[in-house]
Amino acid sequence: MYPHHREREQPIFSSRAHVFQIDPGTKRNWIPASKHAVTVSFFYDANRNVYRIISVGGTKAIINCTVTPSMSFTKTSQKFGQWADSRANTVYGLGFATEQQLHQFSDKFKEVKDAARLAREKSQDKELANTALTIAAPQDLSDELQSPPVMCVNGPEEKLFRSQSADITLSAEKERIKKMLSEGSICEMNLESELFTLQDSNSKLVAALHEANANVEQWKKQLAAYQGETDRLRDQVVELEAHGGHGPSDLLKDELTKSLEELEALLKAKDEEIHILQSKKVEYHEVEHHRDEAIHRLRETEMRNAELERRIQNSEQNLNNSLEERDRMDSGIQRAIEILDIKIFDLNDLRQSLVKLIDK
Repeated sequence: MYPHHREREQPIFSSRAHVFQIDPGTKRNWIPASKHAVTVSFFYDANRNVYRIISVGGTKAIINCTVTPSMSFTKTSQKFGQWADSRANTVYGLGFATEQQLHQFSDKFKEVKDAARLAREKSQDKELANTALTIAAPQDLSDELQSPPVMCVNGPEEKLFRSQSADITLSAEKERIKKMLSEGSICEMNLESELFTLQDSNSKLVAALHEANANVEQWKKQLAAYQGETDRLRDQVVELEAHGGHGPSDLLKDELTKSLEELEALLKAKDEEIHILQSKKVEYHEVEHHRDEAIHRLRETEMRNAELERRIQNSEQNLNNSLEERDRMDSGIQRAIEILDIKIFDLNDLRQSLVKLIDK
């Protein structure tokens, strides 16, 4: 799946920087998103005509941001800049090694933002033109249907009218398929965003699970040590009770009982932590299941898009064939008109000859 997307998207600029995200709780502090400097790249998707900023750390997508005309990159210091992503509801910060790298990234961000604005304007103009054609096509067809029939001895004009109706029908079908393809692309983008989110959650859960597994072994050792200490203290208490000690022995007994209660409370807390880690392991499997479902839906969407593209190509081919057929019929009509003109001219000459004979 990923190679397919990378074939459509082309990197246009890359730089290395430390990535930060704003703390969602305070909206003031920065949280490091990468332990070290990572590659931050601008990508251009020619099929969807969109620009994105992508950064991957290991197997986790740190940044997956679609550039919009409303975004702006702000330099807050000599080597640090930030921008807000309303779709992800976060603010990204980049720390560069040099001031020159910051200027290059800022200039490229402005250039890509202007390109995204032009792409959106062209897309809106194209949608308006398609809407106008869709509205105008039924009106033209209605006018042709309401116009009085043409009385003609030859049949090609009737074929021409049918060809024009077929052209209108094919154009409407082509626009409908393009609209379906656009909706499929939007669905694909949503699924891809959901997939990145699931992968991010999956990576966090995997890290937490590994850490929990390591801590469980340590806690088991501590638990065994605590249980040994508890047994030893109990034996001491039993021994002291057997000897029937006096005041100092009673004080020692109280201290041992208190220590025993503290150890039992600690053991209970560790048991609760183990249960919590086991529930997190179940959540990890659920996230894995959701990720597999998202991948399956994304592949189905790609297959539907391919089918729609094939149908558009077939419609375009049918439209071209209809246009060629109409041109051939126009040529036939023109030749028939020329022959008819010659026949009329010959009949006129014959009439004039007959008139002269009658006069004589």
